[in-house]
Formats: sequence, C-alpha cells, structure tokens
Amino acid sequence: MKNLELHRVPVERLRRTCKPEELDFCTTTEDVPPLDGFIGQERAVRAMQFGLAMDAPCYNIFVVGQPGTGKSTYVQAVVAQAALKRSQPSDWCYIYNFTEPDRPLAVSLPAGDGRGLQKGMEEFVSDLRIALPKAFEGGDYEQQKDAIVQLVNQEMADYFQQLEKEAGEAGFNLKQTTKGVVFIPLKDGEPLSQDEYEKLPAQERRDMEEEGRKLKKRLEGTFHTGRMLEKQAKEKIDELEKQIALFAAEPLLGKLQEKYKDFPAILNHLEIVLKDVTGNLEPFKGTEPHPAQELSQVSQEEADPFNRYKVNLFVNNEQNRGAPVVIEPSSSYYNLFGKIEYRSQVLAMSTDFTMVKPGAIHRANGGYLILQAKDVLSDPFIWDTLKKALKYRQAKVENIGEQYRLVPTATLRPEPIALNVKVILIGNPMLYHLLYSVDEDFQKLFKVKVDFDTEMPRTPENLRHYASFVSSVCRRENLKHFSRSGLARLIEYCSRLAGDQNKLSTRFNEVVEIVSEAAAWAKVENSGWVEGFHVNEAIKEKIYRSNRIEEKLQEMVLQETIMIDTGGAVIGQINGLSVIDSGDYTFGRPMRITARTYMGRGGVINIERETNMSGNIHNKGVLILGGYLGGKFAQGKPLGVTAQITFEQLYDGVEGDSASSAELYAILSSLADLPLKQGLAVTGSVNQFGEIQPIGGATEKIEGFYDLCRAKGLSGDQGVVIPVQNLDNLMLKEDVVEAVKNKLFHIYAVRNIEEGIELLSGLPAGQPGEDGSYPAAGTVFNLVDQKIHSYNEGLRKVGGNTRRKKQQVK
Repeated sequence: MKNLELHRVPVERLRRTCKPEELDFCTTTEDVPPLDGFIGQERAVRAMQFGLAMDAPCYNIFVVGQPGTGKSTYVQAVVAQAALKRSQPSDWCYIYNFTEPDRPLAVSLPAGDGRGLQKGMEEFVSDLRIALPKAFEGGDYEQQKDAIVQLVNQEMADYFQQLEKEAGEAGFNLKQTTKGVVFIPLKDGEPLSQDEYEKLPAQERRDMEEEGRKLKKRLEGTFHTGRMLEKQAKEKIDELEKQIALFAAEPLLGKLQEKYKDFPAILNHLEIVLKDVTGNLEPFKGTEPHPAQELSQVSQEEADPFNRYKVNLFVNNEQNRGAPVVIEPSSSYYNLFGKIEYRSQVLAMSTDFTMVKPGAIHRANGGYLILQAKDVLSDPFIWDTLKKALKYRQAKVENIGEQYRLVPTATLRPEPIALNVKVILIGNPMLYHLLYSVDEDFQKLFKVKVDFDTEMPRTPENLRHYASFVSSVCRRENLKHFSRSGLARLIEYCSRLAGDQNKLSTRFNEVVEIVSEAAAWAKVENSGWVEGFHVNEAIKEKIYRSNRIEEKLQEMVLQETIMIDTGGAVIGQINGLSVIDSGDYTFGRPMRITARTYMGRGGVINIERETNMSGNIHNKGVLILGGYLGGKFAQGKPLGVTAQITFEQLYDGVEGDSASSAELYAILSSLADLPLKQGLAVTGSVNQFGEIQPIGGATEKIEGFYDLCRAKGLSGDQGVVIPVQNLDNLMLKEDVVEAVKNKLFHIYAVRNIEEGIELLSGLPAGQPGEDGSYPAAGTVFNLVDQKIHSYNEGLRKVGGNTRRKKQQVK
C-alpha cells in the first residue's frame, strides 16, 4: 500500500481546469474585441514577414503545417495586406508579328493602358473601314486614275500609229486579228494573196521577209514598251492609292501614336501597321472573295484580314488595387500556365494570336500566386513547368506536351513574358521534406519555410487572444457569444486537443467546429449565452457521431469475444494500451499481452515479428528488452532463457514501442512465477537501463481502460500505470477525474521498471548484491534470478548428457 500511495497521481494533476480568475478580463466574449492578426504562430509570422519582404529572386515561400492550423486563411489575409502596399504591375498585350506571324510579340504597358490600346486599335480599324472606301469613291481618285490610264493608252496608240506608218513605208499593212497583230505585204498599195506572193521573184520575197522580220522585232519592242508602260501605270496607281490611304489613315493612327509616344515598341508596331494598311488595300476596297475561296480551308488571318491589327489584352491589371493576389483552387495545367485555343473549321483547326489565353501565373505577375502543394505535385507537367518559369523568370504559353512531341506541329510560339511573381505553396510537412530531399531545384527556388505549429503556450496573454478569436468567430458567423463558463470549458478542450495541460491547440478548424456546434445547442435551448454545459454537449455529440468502432470493440470485450480481465491476478499476463486513430476520432484500446518463458537460448522472441505483423519501432522496443534482461541478470552467468511475447487476439499488426514496459513486466512475471494485477493497465516505453520513457496518447489510453472497467464494474482496485513524464499530458474527462476522486479508479506514475513491477506484483523489486545476484528473498528479481539459475543448470545438464552420448557413439 505504501508503494501505491507513493506513485498515485493526485486528482489535481489529472486535468487542468480553467479557473474563473483566469478569465477575469471578460464576462462574455461579446466584451472582448475581435482578434486583430493571428495567434500562436510567432515563428510562422516572422518567417512570412521575411519572405514577403524579400524581393530577391528565388525567395518563394513554402508554408508547412498540419491541416486545420489556419495556415491557408492566414496566408490569404497577410498576402492581401502586403499586396495593397505594392504598386500595380503592368498590363501585358500580344500583338501581331508582321515578320514572323507564328511568333506573336509581347508588350507591356502601364496598368489600364492595355485596355486603351486594345480599344484604340479596334476604333482605328472600324474608322479605317469607313474612311478608306470613301476616299477611293471620290472623284479625284477616279480622275487621277483615269488620267494615268488614258496617258498610257495614248502613248500605246502613238507607238502603234508610228509602227503602222513604218509598216506602210516598208510595203506592209498592219492588221489586228484574233491571233494577234500580223503584217500583210502590199503590191501597188493592194494586199498580196498567197498565190501572188509565191509568184514574186525570189529576191523580192527575200527583201519582204527581211522587212517583215524587222517589223516583227519592232512590234515586240512596242509590246515590251507597252508592258513597261502598264507596269509604270500600275505603280503610279498603287502610289496614288497609297497616298490616298496614307492621307486617310495617318490622321486616324496619329492619335494613338501621340498617346503612346513614350513606348518605342508600340510606336514601331503602329508604323508597321500603317505600312501594312497602305500595302494591303483590297480588304478596305470591299473586294468580294472568290466563291471557291469561301469553301476552302483558309487561315483565320485570311478569313479576317483585319484580325492582324487587333490587340490581345493578355493581362489586364487596371482593376487591381496594388499587386495582384491570385489563389488558384483548381491547379490544372491550363489554369496555371494558359493555353492557345483553336477554332474548328472544315476538317481543320485554326488559331491566331488573339486566341492566346493567360493562366494564373500570368495574372499573378508582379504579385503573388498561392497554390496548394498537393495539387501542384499531382501533375508532373505542372511542377516541371512551374520550376522552369521560376528558374528562368519568364512565363511561356505552350499547350501541354508540346515539348514532348516526337513530331513537331505547326502552331503559335508566343514570345515569353518577363516574370516577377512570388509563389506561395501550402502543404504538409511530409511534402516539404520529400521535396527538399529529392528535388534540388526546390531548395534553390523555395528558400523561405513558414512552419505552422499545432500548439501554443497556455499563457494569460494567449487566453486573451483565444477569447478574441472566439469573439471574432461569433461575430463573423452571427453566433451566440460565450459566457465565462463556456469559454473556460472551450479552453480546457483546446488543451486536450494539444495533448498538454500547458498548451493550447492551434488547430483552429476543430475549435471553430466546437464553437459553432455549442452555439447551436445554446440556440436550441434558447439560452442567452453559450455556457459550459453547451460546450460539453457539443463535445459529447461530436464523439458519439464518431465512436462506433470504439463501442463495438468494447461490446466484444464485454461479450468475452475479446478476452481482457479487469480483476484478479495472472502469471505472465498484463493489460497493455494502444491508440487507434479512425481518422476523425482517436481512442484508447486495452490489449492483452502475454509472455511464456522456458529453458533455452532463444532470448526474447516477438511473435508479431515472426509473423510479419510488427513494425520496425515495435521490433526495436522488443530487442531492447533483451538488453535489459542481460544487464540485470546475466552479468556473471549466461541468460539461458527463451521468452515468447505476443499481443493476444491481434490481427492487424502492431507498431510503436509504448507497450515495451508492459511486455517486460509480463516476462518478469513469467520468470518469477508471480501473478500480475489484471485491474491495472500499463503504458510506457523502456530503455535498456529500465528507465520508463514517455509515450503519446496518454489521455486516450487511460480513458479507454476506464470505460472498459466502468462497463464491467469499478472495483476500486483498477487503474492505469503511466510514465511520470506524461503527467503534463493528462486532460482526462470529468467522469474519470470524479472516479479517481472517489477512489474508484487510480492513476499511477512510475520512473522505472522497479517501481512498476512493485505496483503490479505487490512485492519489492530487489537490489543486486556484489556478485550481481539478488540474494534478498521475497523480491521479484530474486525469484527471476533463481529461475534463470535453474534454467542454466538445466542447460548445463542437457549439454553434459549430449556430450557423453557423442563420446559413447565414437
């Protein structure tokens, strides 16, 4: 009894309540101002401030934290504030490349000027389509054109008249036929027939043929001169049309040239546009397309010749206040990096520079892009493209897989735009460490780690912050405010979530759930405030919705389908405790651990390991037991023991070392032939020196065994043995605390195996003598030492008999 009282945990250490004086700053949360900023994440806040302040390349940010810590909400809020302090980035436009039509040109303009350029070019084309036809319909144009044509015709007539005169003098008549111009020989002014021509003397015929050849050569010269005159006339007409077009177009374009005189790229483009307009006047003159051309597959440029003068307003920042903040909830490749759209035609697809569409990375240029890491990493195209964009600081628009095609296709290759964006990835610790260890680019590109903790100290200052946080939630969601008792109960629940009496949980999603559900219960009861019992009801109902598996397992224990004793004493048997996480609910589960020892040299055999049902950490914990036994009982003799241990009725594997002390107690019990109290359950890992080490889930394990004992009937002798280091982790529910207070249930804390075995067996552990043996009778270790000694004697006899038999055989 002395040992029991020595290690019994006082009631006040089982749960840290929130006392009224701790909340003397308010009567209800309505008295508390809403939270301004973020609480409990000083490290993360400082890192984020540093990351946002760094303008150097590659200082992108990776926000690390468990789900529910409020990291996404915080990131969006703090980035939005930082963006307001920065200037608007430039607009980006794509314009037609008259030199290389498949490579549209990217130009930047101050925010808002991109829209102005786009509208200006649309108005220019619209005005031009009216002004040019009118200019060509005027009388001056027709008169000047007719004058040029008449001049050419007159010159050609003069040439033919002169040629006809020369032909007459040479004895020929010039005549135009359907086959062209021919020279007919004359005799005495009359045309010669073929017969008459044949009857002429040979010399005369030769003279006529010579003259005819000269005339034909002269005719060819005339035709050549005529073609040159026609060419000159066409050039004059073209020049006339250009002058008329220039006269009509230049004033229309002059307004844009004046507006964008400080932008050389725009001025150069406008000059090329003017040159192209004056060199391609047919569309403005209303020339009808050929019917066959309408049915054929033509490019978009050919179908709409005015398309080339348009401006594709790629990124428009005129509505932004400060730098853009883009949060991309659907991180597909095209949503992030843009795309080149295509228009379906007859048996073909066509595109042009106006169909180049931006992605989130383009819209965020000059600002911030917030992405979820798991969405980015789910598509290898996204991750690789994002790294290239950040590494080379330019954003391309390229349809997915273009760089992986075996056969290149003819498509647009828009000029990349200069990229100045800070990317913020939000993910869990596993993703961060995975990327940091396997991707060297990640280390170079994401140099700022913002690490969110899941807990914060339970200090008076943080209690005030928590009250402000609850006040903010109630105001934002229009919920009933919390009274002092309701707030106190909520704070206790937050310490339980943190798993520490001196901490508060920063998993704010779970806290907000309880706040909302407790407010709902208060509304159902028409209460003015959310009281402590409303919070209790919300927690109770939340557990009930998720603890079906726990109840089923307890039912199986009560039906003795799963065999666990909560009373009596048994040799080599003990109740261990494990934690089961079903996703939304975690609970403790008692498990029977047994050990059988016998003579041999097999050491400690872990049956779960032999059947491949044991994890590495559990295997390590079991191997440590051999070191402890050897250090305690085999300093002057062999450890001639084989011990088999197992978790009875375990069918889904075991991991962790929190049951290693329980396994050691069972082995010691089996060696000493000493029964262990079945009303006590044990948790805690052990090292090779027998020191008990802390474990996780202490609160859930205690409650799990308590619920089973209560269901079977509390005897007053039941309880749980835990490591003394876990006392600060206890936030037990009120009925467990009440049972301990009434001495119906007990919690014991131990530091080493000796203290634990004394609690479980009722006997002292014993101290070693100078020779390493345990001479004191009536101690646990004396009984163990004697059993090991007897095993060694048995092994020695077996060994001697074996040697004698071998000698007899020889």
